[in-house]
Amino acid sequence: MADEERIRAFINSLDKGNEPYLDELEREAIETDVPIVRKDTQALMKFLMAQMAPENILEVGCAIGFSALLMAQYSGPETKITTIEKYEKRIPIARDNFLKYDLGKKITLLEGDAMDILKTLPVGYDFIFMDAAKGQYINFLPECMRVLKKGGLLVSDNVLQDGDVFESRFAVTRRNRTIHARMRDYLYELTHNDELQTVILTVGDGMSLSVKL
Repeated sequence: MADEERIRAFINSLDKGNEPYLDELEREAIETDVPIVRKDTQALMKFLMAQMAPENILEVGCAIGFSALLMAQYSGPETKITTIEKYEKRIPIARDNFLKYDLGKKITLLEGDAMDILKTLPVGYDFIFMDAAKGQYINFLPECMRVLKKGGLLVSDNVLQDGDVFESRFAVTRRNRTIHARMRDYLYELTHNDELQTVILTVGDGMSLSVKL
């Protein structure tokens, strides 16, 4: 079996890249240690935008706005994106990036705790991208299920936690054990909830795709 990292590097070498401003934002994020979606994750997101043509997207976890801009760039002209961020240091950067690059005015940034904001949102999203604090995914799930339309897709990033999630809790550092347990609970719920059909992929740091039945 070929080395997984070599396979990923080969696949990523075939990627033709994004619009120049997105490539520049990606470079800046890497240089400043801001976590953004990985290259193979970006490819899958672009594929999903083209295949699903979502009209109403919700993103939980905005950071500097890279993934929201990626979805805006590669979705249809009528698509609307609502993104949530509570980290005060990143909110101004995201707002500035949206002002500069969201030329279609697709993106609305909501500031504050996702748990509080999710409760205020109406039903009607056909695509939800979960990319916030991993330990909170399980807590956000009920409200995401509420606002997701039937037939809609919930995409969750970083579900493998760099391999920690499939290790014994005793093999995980003590400070990460709560996140480890909560992510396992989240993946179990996604795969055993009768309202969802879920597949877990090894793309990036692990992604789950869940259709609401």
